[in-house]
Amino acid sequence: MTLKNLAYLCFLFISFSHEAFSQNMSFEEYNPVSTLKVPGKEVKSAKFPFIYVHGHQYRMPTQDLSLLIADMDKLNMGIMVNLSGGSGERITGALANIKKNYPNRFAVFANVDFDGVGTPGWTQKAVAQLEADIKNGAKGLKVFKSLGLRNTDVSGKRLAVDDPRLSAIWEKCAELGVPVLIHSADPKPFWDEVNANNERWLELKTHPRRKRSETDPASWEQIIGEQHRMFKKHPNTKFINAHMGWYANDLGTLAKLLDEIPNMYVGIGAIIAELGRQPRNAHKFFVQYQDRILFGKDSWKPEEFPTYFRVLESDDEYFPYHKKYHAFWAMYGLDLPDEVLKKVYYKNALKLIPGLDSSLFPKN
Repeated sequence: MTLKNLAYLCFLFISFSHEAFSQNMSFEEYNPVSTLKVPGKEVKSAKFPFIYVHGHQYRMPTQDLSLLIADMDKLNMGIMVNLSGGSGERITGALANIKKNYPNRFAVFANVDFDGVGTPGWTQKAVAQLEADIKNGAKGLKVFKSLGLRNTDVSGKRLAVDDPRLSAIWEKCAELGVPVLIHSADPKPFWDEVNANNERWLELKTHPRRKRSETDPASWEQIIGEQHRMFKKHPNTKFINAHMGWYANDLGTLAKLLDEIPNMYVGIGAIIAELGRQPRNAHKFFVQYQDRILFGKDSWKPEEFPTYFRVLESDDEYFPYHKKYHAFWAMYGLDLPDEVLKKVYYKNALKLIPGLDSSLFPKN
């Protein structure tokens, strides 16, 4: 065999191997770069200073806050709300660090440990601790999704979101004038069958522990129903429903819920992909409910914020989302009016969360 023939055979082998690899590529690997050429560019900094209502900083008692401030300033973030404040010594440590270094750039929400409900004096003790945390400087209460999913009472029974033994906590928040930001359940597809029809198939394949069932620990409808009943039972308490209450993919139903529950507000953390695929519908929703929506993102990854800014502010078409397993579709800008943006970015939060420094934001 000549050297020329050998080289040709090698070429054929490489070509065949490449084609075979391409044909056998898995869905997880398939992530094409769009060839579409349309106007638009990344929005690296928010048009107006904003209040980040859904953040988590677990190390705040000892954290070097200057590193956070540097990233916040690049994004045009005026105030970060840390929802993971804890209670007692932990939250006072975080508040002391803030007061010493950046007293007007951070706010902290307290947390309640719901395990053990039903033991003698539990409710009174929890309410007293929450009141102490608020008096020490906490601006609100954050309720994690463990309530309704993992928390149990003293008998080992799943603790429902609307358990009457918790009512005094919500009433105390109303009395003290602080909001409750609550995350209940998870996206509905986590409860659905994992098959070709499930939009969250890739997420559930890569994160199998997120899968739920009608009895693990209860149906989605049951947990969400408990949350809505609790909101209605406590009309004087302001509730911020995290992740748009998992109805960002069904804004018609969310609109009805907002009409039915005037003390419910919604945060947009971790659901921007739902809004970015329905720009006209979402635009109308934001205009109609502009006084009830707050900005959030959830995980602290500064590189992901530009997707949020671009969806809210621009009229760009078909740009990529930052996390494929959450959404394999492209984004479109909502092109919200400035007055709506200001409300979502900071005005609504200033009204709901007491004691924030309004001088950091435009007056009009």
